[in-house]
Amino acid sequence: MDFRGKKILLGITGGIAAYKIPLLIRLLLKEGAEVKVVITKSAEDFVTLKTLSVLTKGEVYKDFYDSNNSWNNHVELGLWADVFLIAPCTANTLAKMAQGICDNLLLATYLSMRGKVMVAPAMDLDMWEHPSTQNNLKTLKSYGVELIDPASGALASGLNGKGRLPEPESLLKQLAELFSTDKPWSDKKILITAGPTYEDIDPVRFIGNHSTGKMGYALAENFAKNGAEVTLVSGPTHLEVKHPRINCISVRSATQMLEESKKHFSDCHVAIFCAAVSDYKTAQTATDKIKREKQGEMTLALVQNPDIARTLSEGKKDQICVGFALETSAEVENAKGKLKRKNLDAIVLNKQDVNAGTGFGSNTNKIFMFSSDNRVFESELKSKDLIANDIQTTLKDWFFT
Repeated sequence: MDFRGKKILLGITGGIAAYKIPLLIRLLLKEGAEVKVVITKSAEDFVTLKTLSVLTKGEVYKDFYDSNNSWNNHVELGLWADVFLIAPCTANTLAKMAQGICDNLLLATYLSMRGKVMVAPAMDLDMWEHPSTQNNLKTLKSYGVELIDPASGALASGLNGKGRLPEPESLLKQLAELFSTDKPWSDKKILITAGPTYEDIDPVRFIGNHSTGKMGYALAENFAKNGAEVTLVSGPTHLEVKHPRINCISVRSATQMLEESKKHFSDCHVAIFCAAVSDYKTAQTATDKIKREKQGEMTLALVQNPDIARTLSEGKKDQICVGFALETSAEVENAKGKLKRKNLDAIVLNKQDVNAGTGFGSNTNKIFMFSSDNRVFESELKSKDLIANDIQTTLKDWFFT
């Protein structure tokens, strides 16, 4: 890592995890960074001004005015820094940032910041999971603030779960990624569909499938981390995007997914059709709940949904189109047939085997990839995050070298 010439402003708020920040400062200085620190008054309960001042060899900014009654210019701090990392960031500070409250020097500096802002929240599990905290995070991400996800483990309360500040080495790595210029997809736009689609039968019932969206979301995060601007068109799922370069558009039905995908297809360089789209929908959706006692046996008339991958790939110009296949028999044969039939450039064959830890709902996967010019990639069983990286690097090697 090389931070030479980089100006890092660290914001420390009043969480017990503040004790980790002196080590982060040492790591940054070792890599050549310039470091300044601004803290809240409550942060002094966990880390001393003297420690921070000795490490940075400079003033630690706490109040609007210093001991000589000179103004600490928050605007200048915001202009000076390449990045403002607030770590640990308490639930209180998160809420104030989201609402634009400006009652201390750290918050005034945040509102004056023109460079990148990153937050590393650290708090107890229940505080992290509270809807108000999650809504505040969504608001900040919509402002372009980058979230460093909390780690899981033992918490100060005695609970075990999500809410820990990542270790200094991990924070250093996140900062290094921000400054990295060696990002293979930095000039590319990626369109990804993910999750299931739901086709309503009546106001309370639908046709769907077991897809959770994990693979599509992992792909979106991986491409964004590697520099791409990602549009993620997602069916119903509990998952949330983390990276600020992901524009997530939520849909429900196959028709909605197609319409939203059409809006972004012409501008993308790669389209990855990862969603498990329902092949059929009801010919007519009931406007009222269908009552069992009035129907007895019931037959649903189904019609085909639009084939999103085929519809878009048939109209492609320079785009690389990638499909996904999940088969229960003649897997390779059926996947290659879909590759040709849908005019795709590549297809990913998921190995569906619940006992082996692959398929819908699992955290791991094993894949084959086939290209239209007969190249093949095979992965080992690994996490979907690592599978996403395999897919990303393989597509780069096959089509963009």
